[in-house]
Amino acid sequence: MEMTAVEESKLDTNNGSSKLDPEDTSKLPRDETVENNDGSKLSGKKLEEPPTAVVSWDEDSQNPYNWSMTKRVYHTVLIGMFGLTVTFASSVYTPAVPEIMRVFNVSETAALLPFCLFLLGLGFGPVLAAPLSEKFGRTSTYMISLPIFALFIVGAGASQTFGGLVACRLLAGIFGSPPLVVGAGTNADLWKPESRAVTATLFALCPYLGPALGPLIGGFTVPKKGWRWTEWIILFFAFVSLAAALGMKETYKKTILERNAKKHGNKAKPGLSGMVALKFMFYITLFRPLHMLYTEPIVIAWSFYIGFNFAVLYSFFAAFPFVYTTVYGFDTQQIGLTFIPFAIGSIGATITVILVDRLWYQKQHTSRNSRWNDGLVPPEYRLHSAMLGGFGLPIGLFWFAWTAKPEIHWISSVIASTFIAWGNLCVFMSGLLYLLDVYEALMGASAIAATSLLRYVLAAVFPLFITPMYSHLHVGWATSIFGFISVALMPIPWVLLKWGPYLRQRSKLAKSSAPATTI
Repeated sequence: MEMTAVEESKLDTNNGSSKLDPEDTSKLPRDETVENNDGSKLSGKKLEEPPTAVVSWDEDSQNPYNWSMTKRVYHTVLIGMFGLTVTFASSVYTPAVPEIMRVFNVSETAALLPFCLFLLGLGFGPVLAAPLSEKFGRTSTYMISLPIFALFIVGAGASQTFGGLVACRLLAGIFGSPPLVVGAGTNADLWKPESRAVTATLFALCPYLGPALGPLIGGFTVPKKGWRWTEWIILFFAFVSLAAALGMKETYKKTILERNAKKHGNKAKPGLSGMVALKFMFYITLFRPLHMLYTEPIVIAWSFYIGFNFAVLYSFFAAFPFVYTTVYGFDTQQIGLTFIPFAIGSIGATITVILVDRLWYQKQHTSRNSRWNDGLVPPEYRLHSAMLGGFGLPIGLFWFAWTAKPEIHWISSVIASTFIAWGNLCVFMSGLLYLLDVYEALMGASAIAATSLLRYVLAAVFPLFITPMYSHLHVGWATSIFGFISVALMPIPWVLLKWGPYLRQRSKLAKSSAPATTI
């Protein structure tokens, strides 16, 4: 019988030698005897079986790296579906804002609160979910949080008061948030760094497609069925995702090994208890992502860059209805159609990142394998998509700013939004891959939780002031302000290309990785 990686790691030792079970002669040489604690002797001459083989984690069939391609793709698709469902839930509500104003007799700013607080929940939820997934496992986190998310969506759809709607949407955002950050850790569990770009890119695409599909589907649903159906549609997405996940397995190494140890009766190392354990849990779940947000320069830089880009993206869910209603006289359904370019731009960004990975990163991996036989590629090679995509956001913003006018056909400003989405997602995916390579799965989930916190907080705040901003400054200058800020943030990936290795060496949390000697 083979010994698993867990059994090997849990084998109790005393002064460098293994304890022997009185009934187990498998570890005795053929002509050797040992004396037990009771004075009896155990002979090794009875041994007839060959020595047991030791299977390392790298060779273990439970290691997700060793799963079949079909099984790994299945799990990758699942986390994408989770992300699509949750982000779709964030934006499908926006076409219902005028009806919410009328039904509950609230202002436009107040009617946006269920949308904004859902985003706020998406920001704060991962601060708890990411470290908890590292302790209890990725799959358990998904399968507990998503059904609760669905229950609060039911509450939102059935709400008879505006306060109930706001509260349920906020809680739905908190419990729906884990896939957005834990999913990145699952992707790192499933795929080796050299093959991670394609799957991580496809995973990142789904949370961007969700917000683009939300106003499109909601725009056709609300006029015919009413605002409550925006919540019932979310339930359909959630049901399909959870049904597909019934065959989902755990991917996190630490959780797999602990469960195997328990299954085989091996005693785990004594853990923390009492107040010490409570304090440690609070540190892991609350303070480590926040600590990284103000002590890790790499996390700080990406958090602000991605956070601003994300805030601009979600600002348009409030800006587009204002712009296309006041400038072009569009109705709810037509406004929903203007978000199609966001989906096109997101798909274009996915293709861009995959091409950059194939033409640049993979060549470096092959080259380093042939020269040094280690295949280690510095994380800085992940930055090229952001360096390229960084030009897309300001181009799209300035283009939109000065072409959204009655005398210029609406198609021009719609095309401009394609570049906004393309640049936005290129930067996001590049940052996601970079953070995973720098911090890996162990700290990577907390690093992404920190980034997720800031980007969703900013995304929750921006829509609240976007309509007054556009009313006072008009489309041109209001959008140009975002364009100027995006230009100021463009150098971040270029700076990290130069100084990233230095920052990684100084970091106590970044993994030890290959120096960027030939970038």
